[in-house]
Amino acid sequence: MAFMLMLFVLLSGLEMLPVLGIFNATAAQSIGVCYGQVANNLPPAQEVIDLFKANGIGKMRIYNPNIPIIEALKGSTIELSVGVPNEVIQSFATNAAAATAWVQTNILTYANVVNFRYIVVGNEIMPGDAAAQFIAPAMQNIYNALAAAKLQRQIKVSTAIQLGLLASSYPPSSGQFSLAASVYINPILSFLVTNNAPLLVNLYTYFSYIGNTKEISIDYALFTSPGTVVKDGKYEYQNLFDASLDAVYAALHKAGAPNLEVVISESGWPSEGGVAATIDNANKYYTNLIKHVQNGTPKRPKKPLETYLFAMFDENQKGPAETEKHFGLFSPTKQPKYQQN
Repeated sequence: MAFMLMLFVLLSGLEMLPVLGIFNATAAQSIGVCYGQVANNLPPAQEVIDLFKANGIGKMRIYNPNIPIIEALKGSTIELSVGVPNEVIQSFATNAAAATAWVQTNILTYANVVNFRYIVVGNEIMPGDAAAQFIAPAMQNIYNALAAAKLQRQIKVSTAIQLGLLASSYPPSSGQFSLAASVYINPILSFLVTNNAPLLVNLYTYFSYIGNTKEISIDYALFTSPGTVVKDGKYEYQNLFDASLDAVYAALHKAGAPNLEVVISESGWPSEGGVAATIDNANKYYTNLIKHVQNGTPKRPKKPLETYLFAMFDENQKGPAETEKHFGLFSPTKQPKYQQN
């Protein structure tokens, strides 16, 4: 087995063992991988866990409480983030008993043998979605269930947003949430600040790039620009990732949460299926992203940023865009798609 960022060492002259050679100890602690399962050809859960372990991947995000995966993680040091699916959020907000039962079944049952990190209440919910108004109360009910078991400090409750909630992001200092987004994001931010939990943000420079190829260069999106592209006051930006994240930080400041921690809960680049979706570009993106997030952004420098690569596998049932099927670091046969540049 291999991973795009691995060195290989020969043990006893017998087999090649993957080692995350590009990672120092700090980097290894801050990088995870999303384990999406919208496919009908993925390996069994235990084989996937073994693949995470073999490649030194210490954090995993899943999008629903898949019990075989949780079972396979028993006794592992891998930190697990578990999603609450969008479709059940309303019931958890309006029925505390339902939220408590979910926590009991999927979290508390395994809390002594699985290293849970986050419960992620909803993924990329937009202001007009039916679940939007229910996110904050659902988070509170799940938090209460954790608190009853004295696990609220160990397992943090949050939600994952996308950049579409911003009304403005250029220049980065102009970042602010749209009026519609503010109605539902403000109670969420208040909850996160009160409970010392981070906001999770899905950040894809790929989608920003293909949405505006005339004004955004591919080098700016891939971390390969040779110099400053955007100057914003005292801050200079050489890549779109930093500019996008600092726009989020600016929006948080304006929303009254200036010190809220952000976790990048998804970021990736497709290897085929659309504009600029090539093996070479995806390899550059993942390699440069892992190196870059150890340094923070111009607005919040010198602080490693917890980041989850999307995704572990290509997922053949995703869509509608063809690129959605090709974000995997591995094929479903567990073959690595990338090698170190």
